[in-house]
Amino acid sequence: MGDRKVMDAKAVRGVNAMTAAWSRAAVKDEGTVFAAAGVWPLLALLAGAAGGPARAELERALGTGADGATTLGREVIEALAGLEGVDAATGLWTRQELPVRPEWEAELPPGVRGTLTGDTARDRKELDAWASRRTGGEIGEMPVPLTPDTLLVLAGALMVKTTWVQPFKEGWMRPSSGPWAERQLAGLTRTTTDLDGTLRVVPDTPAGPLTLSGVSGDNGLDVHLVLGAEDVPGGEVLEAGIAALGGGYEGLPGSALPLGEAGPGVKVMEVTSWDPTPSLVLNTPQFTVRARHDLLRHADLFGLRTAQDDSRGHFPGISPTPLAVSSGQQTITAAFSPEGFFAAAVTAFSMGVGSAPPAEKAKLVSVRYERPFGFLAVHRATGLVLTAGWVTEPEREPEPQHGANRPWGLPARGPRLPGHPG
Repeated sequence: MGDRKVMDAKAVRGVNAMTAAWSRAAVKDEGTVFAAAGVWPLLALLAGAAGGPARAELERALGTGADGATTLGREVIEALAGLEGVDAATGLWTRQELPVRPEWEAELPPGVRGTLTGDTARDRKELDAWASRRTGGEIGEMPVPLTPDTLLVLAGALMVKTTWVQPFKEGWMRPSSGPWAERQLAGLTRTTTDLDGTLRVVPDTPAGPLTLSGVSGDNGLDVHLVLGAEDVPGGEVLEAGIAALGGGYEGLPGSALPLGEAGPGVKVMEVTSWDPTPSLVLNTPQFTVRARHDLLRHADLFGLRTAQDDSRGHFPGISPTPLAVSSGQQTITAAFSPEGFFAAAVTAFSMGVGSAPPAEKAKLVSVRYERPFGFLAVHRATGLVLTAGWVTEPEREPEPQHGANRPWGLPARGPRLPGHPG
């Protein structure tokens, strides 16, 4: 894919559409993060083997036909694994007594093929070890319950990591209003003359005006910070942000913004400077967000309503034994630091048996993320949204690194960021 294989455009649209729909369903009052890029290809692997109403529901969720979906799912996973800064893997574990159709298994991506023994403690240890190994220790448990009745587990791991082309300076920030008012946060700041490459204000979307700040990584990945108007639900902000990144709404680049309050969190002013070149100062808090999602709580979104019905089987292409989905979950973490961005996710589905089938004036643009905001990690060349999330609890003032799971360490304390009271 991307760098070594071409990502199927239909798959990109399907993943991004699922991300947008998941945003509206998952983002509530608390911070969260999720990766439809880790779910969509697994559902595609299942859709190609599904039958009856379950097949039609999966087609609607994927935005593509079930014929050839298993092959497409495999190609997407292999393409993700081929991207610089991205690692993707799959694993399949089945009970020894479950006959698996060789033609379906042959279509799966390369990866672990393991056996479930029915000894839940032993099986749990093996699956947890795989999750930890595939995410660099960030996700220590396979996010799926195991019982003696579990016949099959299909899992995918996704890691995303990029280092900023231009690192941030560390300090602290103290918002004067909003839900983070008077809290001393671990702040990040940087100044750039690339106004258009960094900032876009979209004045009119169904969620109201949006501010999007792009932070470029050194390996073809970008993270876009998305701020909406106050009191607009986060899910609507993220959904509109995804559409805006895809060209769905017209926006103004940073250099075209008028003086004054130019968008959510954006203020354009003239300042006295020796250098007349316009500049932009971006301030944002550091954040780490973790979440665990029960995908069956949003069964219609993922096309899994009928597939849960254990009174019959739904996947004749996997096995002659009738199978029904018993669990689908994702565990994910994401961190935005001075040096870069890191995210790791493990998604898993389990199945059980179903019964029957000074000299001059210079323009200065100030962009401040001082209240809850969204983020989108995007593959630059294809526009594929790899992870999305909403930040409600940013990190407080910097503190020493504890443990080895954080991708970058934090110093004990940084300076006060420009524009903040002491």
